[in-house]
Amino acid sequence: MNEKKVNNALFVTTIKIGASKPKQFLWYFVNVIFFKNPFNIISSSKTSLLRLFGATIGKGVVIKPCVNIKYPWKLKIGDHSWIGENVWIDNLSDITIGESVTLSQGALLLTGEHDYKKESFDFFSNPIILEDGVWIGTRAIVLGGTTCRSHSILSANSVAKKMMEPYTIYIGNPALPSKTRQMI
Repeated sequence: MNEKKVNNALFVTTIKIGASKPKQFLWYFVNVIFFKNPFNIISSSKTSLLRLFGATIGKGVVIKPCVNIKYPWKLKIGDHSWIGENVWIDNLSDITIGESVTLSQGALLLTGEHDYKKESFDFFSNPIILEDGVWIGTRAIVLGGTTCRSHSILSANSVAKKMMEPYTIYIGNPALPSKTRQMI
């Protein structure tokens, strides 16, 4: 048995924020006031603010109240996608959301994690790609390095941490293929 312990004083990160400190500071307040705020229901103002901060946002995107977005300059959202209430987009790396994607209430997109094998508990991050037509269910979690292929579904409370095949429904933790998505 290894008796070493985590030592946060040795912590190392390789994350590149990609924005100046003033931009990060300003975004923090914009995120709290306009995105995390349950009283702001105007989606068009949110998409305009995201564009202003460097996000690529398609037409017809809906962003519900209480959404938390870490870094808009690392975010791309395609046309007619829907971001539900209490979604957390923790994009320390790039997140690409295709067209007609649905992120249901409470879904988490988490690009970062720690190397639990190292005493220094180093932090690293990997991108997430959600291709066209993907549906991420209520409270489901997509981890960094995951690609959800076209029209795949991650069921409620499931955790995706690898490639999800197209037109396939995944369930569980870790998410496993359950059945094929049949569209009529």
